[in-house]
Amino acid sequence: MGLNTTPSSERVHIAFFGRRNAGKSSLVNAVTGQDLAVVSPVSGTTTDPVYKAMELLPLGPVMMIDTPGYDDEGELGSLRVEKTKQILRKTDIAVIVTDAVAGIGSTERELIALFEERGIPYITVYAKSDLHGAGDGLSVSSATGEGINELKEALAALKPDEQSPYPVVSDLVDPGSTVVLVIPIDKAAPKGRLILPQQQTIRELLDAGCAALAVRDTEYAGFLEKYPSPSLVICDSQVFGKVAEATPESVRLTSFSILMARHKGFLTEAVKGVKKLGSLHNGDKILISEGCTHHRQCNDIGSVKLPGMIKMFSGIDTEIRFTSGGTFPEDLREYALVLHCGGCMLNEREMIHRMKTAVRQGVCFTNYGVAIAFMKGILKRSLSPFPELLNEI
Repeated sequence: MGLNTTPSSERVHIAFFGRRNAGKSSLVNAVTGQDLAVVSPVSGTTTDPVYKAMELLPLGPVMMIDTPGYDDEGELGSLRVEKTKQILRKTDIAVIVTDAVAGIGSTERELIALFEERGIPYITVYAKSDLHGAGDGLSVSSATGEGINELKEALAALKPDEQSPYPVVSDLVDPGSTVVLVIPIDKAAPKGRLILPQQQTIRELLDAGCAALAVRDTEYAGFLEKYPSPSLVICDSQVFGKVAEATPESVRLTSFSILMARHKGFLTEAVKGVKKLGSLHNGDKILISEGCTHHRQCNDIGSVKLPGMIKMFSGIDTEIRFTSGGTFPEDLREYALVLHCGGCMLNEREMIHRMKTAVRQGVCFTNYGVAIAFMKGILKRSLSPFPELLNEI
């Protein structure tokens, strides 16, 4: 990913829902101006969600999602419907596609109830107007282009003012500030590139008129001799303890993971939930969940280092399970704690859904950076840029 490319997690997610053969795929193709989705008169052509990242005027960067029919049948059809329900976790704007003849039925009413329950803004569109005439609302024809521009304008009107309540870092620094980024380059580091949170942080700092100075953890102590008073130090969570030891108490310190938790809107809950690490019992189950599906290295942070840290810190024999990518259980009641990554590959809505799912079920929820800072005894130090959270410790 280039520094000037909007990552999918920062795009407005627009998903098209409806019955089989309602015209969803044709409409997605018409809105995007591309043959994105396979179109066929055969019901059930779309068997898995189809994603397309693009620029859609007048909205800007979006992620378009075509979903399988919500009225699919049979054992395989039920699995497709479940896949469609999972899309709701990340949907910022929903489009219900029906046709003027079928109108609003039980399928559409069920979808509307789900949208309203989750606070998802939606538009109802009557497709195939060239065949069936106009419906009671916004009528469109993928074949003739009727109503497509009106649909784009309606989508733009529903766009959230901000995709995130907080930027990554730009509100924490003043123009002209010097910020040091401590980035380990080890076997787990991607060859020839930086990971997404590092890229986003650097770009925001440059946009804010700051100097972003990057250094490996192995050279950090000597680096501070040349730049002894940076405005802020941001490090990879894996080297939190080492960096904290070398950083003067007068210098604010945090991690990329903690910045991402705030950016995605769940840092306050992560700080509350991390206390569970101090009261675990033998046999407690912990879910470690990552938003991406990267190839795990031999010394992977999620599957190797964190379980080891938890064992050493607590002295407790816990049962640890793992999920990655889009997989995340809806029933979390068997777990004492959910330990999540920063969520850089997931949009804010999905991260908030995961956090709220845990909280509703009485399960503590935290993230990698907060957990490592807590176990290293530097949680208060790591939250120095966020004084409003110190009362939560």
